[in-house]
Amino acid sequence: MLTVTGIGKAYEGPQGPVDVLSDVSLSLSPGDAAVIMGPSGSGKSTLLYILGTLESPTTGAVRLDGQDPFDLAPKALAAFRNKEIGFVFQDHCLLPQCSVLENVMVPTLVGCSDAGALAHARALIDHVGLTPRLDHLPAQLSGGEKQRVALARALVRRPRLLLCDEPTGNLDRASADNVASLLLELQEQQSAMLIVVTHSADLAARFPVRFELTDRRLQRIG
Repeated sequence: MLTVTGIGKAYEGPQGPVDVLSDVSLSLSPGDAAVIMGPSGSGKSTLLYILGTLESPTTGAVRLDGQDPFDLAPKALAAFRNKEIGFVFQDHCLLPQCSVLENVMVPTLVGCSDAGALAHARALIDHVGLTPRLDHLPAQLSGGEKQRVALARALVRRPRLLLCDEPTGNLDRASADNVASLLLELQEQQSAMLIVVTHSADLAARFPVRFELTDRRLQRIG
């Protein structure tokens, strides 16, 4: 279970602290899928980075199955993030010199003792329809194909929490619909908790749980 309690975030500015988030709370159970909407600059990505342990909160707490990752030492936190949290960004962030299979396998290269990781990676690639592209480099893929690789990579270690920042923002309508369908399908199969930040009303409408972030605060709207 993901439990977020009273999260606040402030950055130091020339005139003093600038508040970005204030008293943000939410909770999700395994298999839940939620979307966060809000205007540009409202702090959506900042909240996502805190949930993904890429940034620490100024106040409040984040717990994943009872563990506060910010209590961990840096090395342990990195290992926790790699195993328990999957990321999909608007820019696919693939390694240009690596094949589709190699890109999907990247999270398994450190601290992974799963003997079935390669088979799972191949199964994910097949599920997103890219087995014929297994040995292709990112430069040989379309935008939608690259994002499907990124999705498979995010799920290869079976994370408990999957975080997506505008995962369809750079895609045409058909590719966006395809990626969204695969995202929700694979998340449900693996019983991961999913949080997506998006400006797309079409994508948001597909989620059973919807939040809006405005004036530094998070409100449930559906």
